[in-house]
Amino acid sequence: MSSNFPYRGRFAPSPTGPLHFGSLIAALASYLDARANAGIWLVRMEDIDTTRNVTGAADQILATLEAFGFEWSGEVLFQTRRQDAYAAALERLKASGLAYGCACSRKEIADSSQHLAIDGGQVYPGTCRSGMPLGRSARAWRLRVNADDIFFDDRIQGVIRQQLERDVGDFVLQRADRLFAYQLAVTVDDEFQRISHIVRGADLLASTPRQIWLQQCLDYPTPRYAHLPVAANAAGEKLSKQTRAPALDIGRSSELLADGLYFLGQSPPSDLRKAPQAEVWAWAFEHWSLAHVLRQPTIRLA
Repeated sequence: MSSNFPYRGRFAPSPTGPLHFGSLIAALASYLDARANAGIWLVRMEDIDTTRNVTGAADQILATLEAFGFEWSGEVLFQTRRQDAYAAALERLKASGLAYGCACSRKEIADSSQHLAIDGGQVYPGTCRSGMPLGRSARAWRLRVNADDIFFDDRIQGVIRQQLERDVGDFVLQRADRLFAYQLAVTVDDEFQRISHIVRGADLLASTPRQIWLQQCLDYPTPRYAHLPVAANAAGEKLSKQTRAPALDIGRSSELLADGLYFLGQSPPSDLRKAPQAEVWAWAFEHWSLAHVLRQPTIRLA
C-alpha cells in the first residue's frame, strides 16, 4: 500500500442495468469516505457473471457517474479481463488442499442439505469433501471452511460473527458453467487494487465472512468494512433491476445527491436540492460523517 495514500476505497457496480438510487447511495458514501480520509477512490466493473451483463450498461454507468460529478483514480478495472488472476488464486488453493472438486448438482445439494444458509441458499452438506463418488467428475470447485467463528467490527453495523461451517458450508469458487464465483473474484481484486476500506450495502454483509476466510487462506490483508443500510421500496424490497428501480435521472443530479445525503444521515439543508451540483458536493465534502449513517440493514423509501 502506498504511504502517500493509506486509504484506498472503491465502488464496484455490476453492469446488469443502469444505476438507480440504491447504487447512488453506495457510490456516494464510498466516495465521500475516501475523500474525507484523503484517500484514493477506484471504480471496478464487476462483470464476472457474464450471464447477467447487459450490453452497453458499463458505459452507461460510467457516463452517469461522470454526470453526477464523481471523479475516480486510474483506469476502471473490468473483472472479465482478469480471468488469469482468478485461475491462479484457485490453483494456489488447490495446491494447499483448501479447494476441492465437487460433483454435486443443485438438486442433489437441495435433497441432502439439512438447513438453509445465512443468505437463503442451501448449506453444502460436504458430500465431496473427502473425494467425489466413483465415476463422477468435478462440476464446480469449493473452498473448505471450518467451525471457527469469523468476526469483524463493521464501522456501521458493529461486530458481526458468522460460523461458516454451520451458516454457509464449503462454498463455490468456480461454478459448474466454469465462471469464477463472485466471492473469489472480489477477494482477489480487492487485494490486487490494495483496497484498505470497503464501503458498500448491507446486502453484502453475509458475504463478508466468506471473503475474510478467503483472505486468510490466500494470506491477504483484511480491509476495514462499513456496510450501509440498503434502500428498499415501499414493499421492503431492495431497489434493483428486478424490483424495477428507476434509472438515475441526470437532469436531477443535485436533487438526487441531496436525497442520498439525507438517506445517509447527513442532514443537508433542504435548499441544497435546488443548488448547483458543485455546491452540493462542496457541502458534502465539508460535512461527511460516517458516524451519522443509521445502524440498520435497510431503510424504506417513502
